[in-house]
Amino acid sequence: MADADDNMRAIVVFDGVCAFCNGSIGFLLKHDKAQRYHFAAMQSDAGRALLLDNGLNPDDPVSFLLVEYDRPGAPRISSDSEAARRVLAGLGGIWRLANVMRIVPRGLRDGAYRWFARNRYRWFGRHQSCTIPVPEVRHRFL
Repeated sequence: MADADDNMRAIVVFDGVCAFCNGSIGFLLKHDKAQRYHFAAMQSDAGRALLLDNGLNPDDPVSFLLVEYDRPGAPRISSDSEAARRVLAGLGGIWRLANVMRIVPRGLRDGAYRWFARNRYRWFGRHQSCTIPVPEVRHRFL
């Protein structure tokens, strides 16, 4: 896995064949005005390596990982509901309200997250392969 450069402040590892997940990445691309987030599909070499490096199974599509390089030293690692909360709050502005999720115990949040993750293909569908990003945003994908 390549080291993070000065322009890469956080990496979101997502399920590249999940229709909901791809929609979420589109949402982030639209609302991340600071271009804080970069993206790696869990099916890519970079995504698989990040998941493995952080103790997550790259063949288990319920995993969601956020790797933040915003502070000196080792990156901050978040997964599941905590990663979702941090990603939304990281957009700034009104999205900081995602921090109210902290009042719900992490075990309950993660249980709800995993239930949603297990059902998202059925509810939203899946693609046969990872979506290819348009040229204007391709630089934000590993």
